[in-house]
Amino acid sequence: MKMPTIIADYQCHNAEVPIWHSMEQCLYWADIPTGRMFRYYPTTDSHEQIYQGEPIGGITIQTDGALLLFMNKGAIMLRIATASATWQAGQLIEIANIPAETDSRFNDCIADPCGRVFTGTISTSNHPGSLYRLDTDGTITKVLTGLEIPNGMGFTPDRKQMYFTDSPQRKIYIFDYDQTTGNLSNQRVFITTPENEGVPDGMTVDAEGCIWSARWDGGHLFRYTPDGKEVLRIPFPAKKVSCVTFGGADYTDMYVTTAGGDKREVEGSGEGSGAGAVFRLNIGIQGVPEFMSKVQV
Repeated sequence: MKMPTIIADYQCHNAEVPIWHSMEQCLYWADIPTGRMFRYYPTTDSHEQIYQGEPIGGITIQTDGALLLFMNKGAIMLRIATASATWQAGQLIEIANIPAETDSRFNDCIADPCGRVFTGTISTSNHPGSLYRLDTDGTITKVLTGLEIPNGMGFTPDRKQMYFTDSPQRKIYIFDYDQTTGNLSNQRVFITTPENEGVPDGMTVDAEGCIWSARWDGGHLFRYTPDGKEVLRIPFPAKKVSCVTFGGADYTDMYVTTAGGDKREVEGSGEGSGAGAVFRLNIGIQGVPEFMSKVQV
């Protein structure tokens, strides 16, 4: 099997939320704790830091190519300039805010087939984490609470079910999903990861309906069948494998983010030689494009 190769190494504290921009044919990702954002162009094998500011915990791409950013203190921002020459000078406009989350931040998100966005917030000393739904008209609805660190999400190919991860619980849940209303129901456990293999982090679903789950503190990327059977685990030279997405012209490139770059030079840290880097892997399995958000502004 081909092994993962590093495409960019900024020694990220926590490289996360990778997303393929099909219009620009590039990959975006963020280093959450440092508030940095990056992008990578495979055609030129070039990458750059394009932003530093408030932490970014989730990214979707709007149908016009703009980036919708789920940030710190309950803020949802729209980045309206995405062209290379104007990114640093582009405008960042707040389009929504959740007052109850001013002491928290968003952690992961996903657009659904109709352009809504599901996004989670992490727990604080004052309240548990929650999962919210941002509808296309800007309405925000809390759909789930009592969470610790909400994480990776994905949809089954028939669009009738949605996966959702709560990392400290070591569980990936599955819900019945109503595409017409965006409602979630019938929550049950899809996978519980072993205690000694880290916790499930970001995830995606491939063209065969199999689930790819990154394993924080587990050093691997896992593939599961739609019935929850593990069929593949891919090792990485990083203890904290944080997220995965598919991209490239035919969506057979897997881009995988990792964390721990700020500690990898510390003797005895065990973070791994590739901690904090972003990797690419192609083993001939095809993914599908992520849905685009259609939030009106």
